[in-house]
Amino acid sequence: MNTSIPHPDLAVARQVLALESEALTALAASLDDRFAQAVSLLSSAASGRVVVSGMGKSGHVARKIAATMASTGTPALFVHPAEASHGDLGMIVAGDAVLALSNSGETPELADLVSHAKRFGLPLVGITGRPGSTLARAADVALVLPEAQEACPMGLAPTTSTTMQLALGDAIAVALLTRRGFTAADFRVFHPGGKLGARLSRVRDLMHGAAELPLAPPETRMDAAIVAMTARRFGCLGVQGADGTLLGIITDGDLRRSLETGGVDALLTRSAADVMTRGPRTVGPDTLAAEALHEMNTRTITTLFVVDEQARPIGILHIHDLLRAGVA
Repeated sequence: MNTSIPHPDLAVARQVLALESEALTALAASLDDRFAQAVSLLSSAASGRVVVSGMGKSGHVARKIAATMASTGTPALFVHPAEASHGDLGMIVAGDAVLALSNSGETPELADLVSHAKRFGLPLVGITGRPGSTLARAADVALVLPEAQEACPMGLAPTTSTTMQLALGDAIAVALLTRRGFTAADFRVFHPGGKLGARLSRVRDLMHGAAELPLAPPETRMDAAIVAMTARRFGCLGVQGADGTLLGIITDGDLRRSLETGGVDALLTRSAADVMTRGPRTVGPDTLAAEALHEMNTRTITTLFVVDEQARPIGILHIHDLLRAGVA
């Protein structure tokens, strides 16, 4: 089989992606102050929501834009333009802003929704492919997509145009979340489930509390220290000073190294302070679970002590805790 000639399907796929990639590059280059004006208008709906609407393929894109905004701190909802004309206009109230999508800018189903926005003085942003269209003229700010060839060989099926709509919607959503100072902690509020929610959990949500901490003072003989290590089953022992701070940690690796240098008898008569590794890696309770996992992977360790602002141990986190929670 001659592998130097690409399969026709592969050639089509590459052509589609090339056309859409070129269109996105042109879209990025075309953005100007109108984009910032549009974001300002939409962010001004502080007391309401961003109502996103579109018909057909633009409607599917509008649903996704509304979902992205809602999950990133901008209250938003999708309103079907045809349903709006049959009662759903009541969902759009004072304080809302409207984002309408229509590549032609002449979608008749949007007429009532646009009229409603104008009647009640709601900010209206239009995304369209035609600067002189009805939607562009009616909008307070019109974001006009650059001319680009649809990826469909007949130039009819919405492909390149909807890709640009979708990307522009993402750009607006991210600009809005940046303005709001949206953080990872905020993101978790809207994404409590699944892998993403787990990775955005805090260490305090997963750690074992003070009652389960494997701790011993520095003068503890190693025969007693090993018993304490085994009882807690974390594979380590924290060495705690008289002031309550974490001075060091004893791990299985520390035991092996001590055995190699002095044997069993010498190890058992030494103190915890003699065997411990000083200045162990720790995390705070508000550290993201994903950051704790990164620390474990980077340091090739399986356990982290959780300390307060005074470096006093208040919990412990094992990699198994992260696995059970779905973080790893």
